[in-house]
Amino acid sequence: MRNILVIEDSPLVLKILEHMFRQESQLQPVFCASLAEARVMLETSAELFFAAIVDLNLPDAPNGESVDLVMHYKLPCIVLSGSYNEQRRDELLLKGVVDYVLKESQHSYEFAFRLLHRLESNSQVKILIAEDSAATRQFIRHVLTPHRYQIIDACDGDETLRILEEQTDIDLLIVDHSMPGLSGFELVKVLRQKLKRSELIILGLSADAKGSLSAKFIKHGADDFLRKPFCPEELNCRVMSSLERRDMLRALKQAAQFDALTNLYNRRAFSEKGQQQFRQALRAERNLSVAMIDLDFFKRINDEHGHASGDAALIAFARALRSHFPDALIGRLGGEEFALVSLQDGASLAQALDQLREHCASLKYAIGAPPLSFSAGIHHDAPDELENFLHQADVRLYQAKRQGRGRSHWQ
Repeated sequence: MRNILVIEDSPLVLKILEHMFRQESQLQPVFCASLAEARVMLETSAELFFAAIVDLNLPDAPNGESVDLVMHYKLPCIVLSGSYNEQRRDELLLKGVVDYVLKESQHSYEFAFRLLHRLESNSQVKILIAEDSAATRQFIRHVLTPHRYQIIDACDGDETLRILEEQTDIDLLIVDHSMPGLSGFELVKVLRQKLKRSELIILGLSADAKGSLSAKFIKHGADDFLRKPFCPEELNCRVMSSLERRDMLRALKQAAQFDALTNLYNRRAFSEKGQQQFRQALRAERNLSVAMIDLDFFKRINDEHGHASGDAALIAFARALRSHFPDALIGRLGGEEFALVSLQDGASLAQALDQLREHCASLKYAIGAPPLSFSAGIHHDAPDELENFLHQADVRLYQAKRQGRGRSHWQ
């Protein structure tokens, strides 16, 4: 739970914000209607707050004194204003506020909440600023720091490449076109073509007035481009939009590969990963085991205890399966059907599944629901085709079911 200080006196704006906070289970607002109330709150409890949403003009703070108060306590500050003043906006952004948001429409307030959510995730985002001008590096750092990013500097192309090779978890690179050593263009080509850093977000910079430069930068592999000089607001918007776009692509990739309920690989991803493992095992001349697993009497759990209990059973079983086989490839193929690929031989895998079966019998996944039980079929051999192994394991699974369920068959 994150506590958000809201300093606002407008009944209409408060009504809108209260409605939006009710939809945010992880954000808890504390409302103050004046500078005096906010001062008392911060003097006694400043350390309890994660960020602040602040009205620029209050009856007892007509000139932005509420913003200065919040900045004094080093709280990330999102400023709300009923009127636009470009000079005032630039002053506030250079002072270090997160952003300056006009009270124009519902979209404005939604944007303020987007900023709050980004502040939560930004502490895990690493940004590398590659720029030979110390003044420009300092300016970019000053603009981005209020957003809670982890920021690293580099003063030339060679140092940038060295840092990126050492720190593979850097999320975003802001790179100048003209630098000593590797130029921005050359650096982008190395990163995209040689090092295959496809997930690294690259934002190009240049003071060159040529209109074709931005297109050239992007064609070399950059994601976006900014022409110097740029305003702080534009830099923040470009960085935030790039990160949100990256997060959306990751979410789509996650949805395409993983089962939404159990977070195991889905059938398609399991097949792709399994075929890769089979090719590797074939080159290494290693045998593999494949197990097909079904929860016993799963339909009875759904029918007699409800689908919520059935979902809870699947989640609990998937968690236990992952815990007992941390090195295996595991997938949910559909319904109550699971599969895994392992380097263990058939006898060892059967023994490990017996241990899992004992663990599952003691799991409490839903009130009044029966103990979890499963049947399994195992095929162990020199690798040929994944589908053939799955078929052979499936044959043994049905042999286990005919023998009374709650067992593994592998011979």
